[in-house]
Amino acid sequence: MDLQKIAKEIREFEGVTRKKPIADLINIFQTVRLEYSNSVVDFGDDAAVIDIGGDDYLLFAADGIWGRLVNASPWWAGYTSVLVNINDIAAMGGKPVAMVNVLSSDNKNACKEILRGIRDGIAKFGVPMVGGHMHPDTPYTSLSVAIIGTVKKGCEIKSGTAKAGDVVIAAYDLDGKVGPNSPYSFDTTTAKEPEEVRGKYRVMQEIGEKKLVTAGKDISNPGLIGTLGMLLETSKKGAHVDLEKISTPGNIDFTQWLKVHPATGFIVTALPENESEVISLFEKAGYTAENIGIVDDTRRLDICFNDKCVTVFDFKKDMVTGITQ
Repeated sequence: MDLQKIAKEIREFEGVTRKKPIADLINIFQTVRLEYSNSVVDFGDDAAVIDIGGDDYLLFAADGIWGRLVNASPWWAGYTSVLVNINDIAAMGGKPVAMVNVLSSDNKNACKEILRGIRDGIAKFGVPMVGGHMHPDTPYTSLSVAIIGTVKKGCEIKSGTAKAGDVVIAAYDLDGKVGPNSPYSFDTTTAKEPEEVRGKYRVMQEIGEKKLVTAGKDISNPGLIGTLGMLLETSKKGAHVDLEKISTPGNIDFTQWLKVHPATGFIVTALPENESEVISLFEKAGYTAENIGIVDDTRRLDICFNDKCVTVFDFKKDMVTGITQ
């Protein structure tokens, strides 16, 4: 296994590099941070956590769907817009409640396909689209969706709170296929019954309420290693990852799998004494879950194989999003 080649491919992977502009956006808002007094978490999490009183926090997230995906497969873009937003709420240990969208296009057929995809996503995941806005006269087609959810106070799963000595647990549904129009999209939901799909998302809520993990994120466009990199960067930590411990669907190249958005997948960190319970809960929900590494104070993300290690990100000089807490 050529670790240098794998590390280089991950660093240069578009799913990773397209996150870098986030740093510029965050810097713009530095001067108004005092206005975020009701926000419980800082920048860098999958959803905002807002204290509105009561026993629950409000979760608030949004995703714009990659233009390349919208143009290649409008139905899949619509369906995915539901999936990725529910991922963001689930990653925080929350319960998704409702979504709204902004759709722009002068292409009626594309609009219909996108809306059909959204409709099918609602039927699959059980979260309604309650409103939105339509631009019917733009020379391009784009889709963005926002979602709200709830989480019990004190049970939210943050992404900037990993600690040295934590184990790194990867959980993914390997029962799927490469999605349409991209070798880095993996479809694990369209062929499954709604209740099975919804159960896979509810497990993160259970893990959060039992306070079994120290940090977590859903595995998204940067892939498994890239997503872990974002978690570590925000936490100001590093990690060693043993590539031998990472399972794959079997019909996908290993390096490709490291860059795949697995549709249903999470990366979490936990105290060693909670490892077995976390893995057990994931497995009961139908995931393949495994301890793939350990968090440390180096601020480097190293991938290892047969006692050899190579650094993918050195956060003393590299960045994925530039967000630290």
